[in-house]
Amino acid sequence: MSLQLKAAGAEIYIPNNQPIAEALKRTTHLGLCAHQDDLEFMAYHGILECFGRKDRGFTGVTVTNGSGSARDSHYKDYTDEQMMEVRKLEQKKAAYVGEYAAHFLLNHPSKAVKDPKDANVAADLDLVLAQTKPEVVYTHNFADKHDTHVAVALRVVAAIRRMPKAERPKKVIACEVWRSLDWLCDSDKVVMAVDDHENLADALMGVFDSQICGGKRYDLATRGRRLANATYFESHAVDKSKALAWGMDLTALVNDESADPFDFTKSYIDRFAAEVKERVSRLAGK
Repeated sequence: MSLQLKAAGAEIYIPNNQPIAEALKRTTHLGLCAHQDDLEFMAYHGILECFGRKDRGFTGVTVTNGSGSARDSHYKDYTDEQMMEVRKLEQKKAAYVGEYAAHFLLNHPSKAVKDPKDANVAADLDLVLAQTKPEVVYTHNFADKHDTHVAVALRVVAAIRRMPKAERPKKVIACEVWRSLDWLCDSDKVVMAVDDHENLADALMGVFDSQICGGKRYDLATRGRRLANATYFESHAVDKSKALAWGMDLTALVNDESADPFDFTKSYIDRFAAEVKERVSRLAGK
């Protein structure tokens, strides 16, 4: 089976060396992210759901080539081309450790992803979705403050909307990276317990040495966020989980072609504002 991806240097990595068709057929959970390491930080829930399971498979998709990453220490003099190769290798290590069914390295430059008219990015996402037909999709959220993350989320929503309705995923979850989703009303949170296999979580984050050694402690920050989410979730009850990740449910958005992504996100913000207003007004006696 030969799948023609659009960008030079793009590839499909199969950790257990299965034939591509068999590996993609295993996919039940699909993570679509901007950069190498995003999935391991934001979509660990999906990785956990499939880890060690024969009836489920997690497939990852990294849309960009990682050329613009921060670098320091051992990597401070690396060229963009060298960083691209390092980050690609790190992502493959994570896919192997996490026992992914497959990992697509689409290798597009960020500027292409941020261009809503780029046909190559759209074609690759259409191909991935058609070949995997996932039940659950994880991607970025529209309140994220990283342009490339938001662009990927927009391209993913558009691609799912192009799928036949009968083949669309049953659940689409937008995840937290460059902003927590702690501000969501509790009733709006997709609550994802991620406290199993702590060693696996650490291993998946730890393979991205170019980012951690290169000046960004994403591993500690992500672990801290998950712990904080669990502790601060409920004020009047003991913790039910040691680590939680929040998500925003985009399922209704992808199934309503007329819905605007900003208006959809604003509805969550409006509910949060209404909750704050009600509490302040009630306790102020107004």
